[in-house]
Amino acid sequence: MGNSLWAAFALMLVIEGMLPFLLPAVWRETFRRLTEMTDGQIRFVGLSSMLIGLLVLLLTHAA
Repeated sequence: MGNSLWAAFALMLVIEGMLPFLLPAVWRETFRRLTEMTDGQIRFVGLSSMLIGLLVLLLTHAA
């Protein structure tokens, strides 16, 4: 279990780093827009991201 958690964390870092590395201007504009959102909008984005992640996780374990 511990190795899987570290592997998932490492993969998250790789995926998170792809956009700023490949398209820094797009990443900067996206981050600028994020800073202009209200707390409720940011929470909704976070909740949506978590739910989609859980759904993908459940689908991959069911297969």
